[in-house]
Amino acid sequence: MTIPSPPRSLGVPGQRLWTSIQMEFDIQDVASCELLCLACQALDRAESLRESIDRDGDVIRSANGEPKPHPALKDELNNRVFVRQTLRALGLVYEPVRSGPGRPSGTAWKGRQKQDAD
Repeated sequence: MTIPSPPRSLGVPGQRLWTSIQMEFDIQDVASCELLCLACQALDRAESLRESIDRDGDVIRSANGEPKPHPALKDELNNRVFVRQTLRALGLVYEPVRSGPGRPSGTAWKGRQKQDAD
């Protein structure tokens, strides 16, 4: 299988995500490749921001000396949310499969009720 190149250059985390998703899902259409590339770029950005946060600390001092959250925390989280939402939009996020709605059935549920009563 030949893995297509991303439309734009990626950093190490983004390239790793691109390659692993392409190996598993073999995405070929232009629109989906573009979305995947955007997700990979957002992961690169999130990792870069994480490096800055790790270097500076989660809490920094403002100009008047007051502690405040690192300004990159929100941007890092927003980029990670974008990655998750984009992968979900591409149909690449698997949800756990349940046998049906509601609480567990049978002995598993009866056993839990007994434990709760004790």
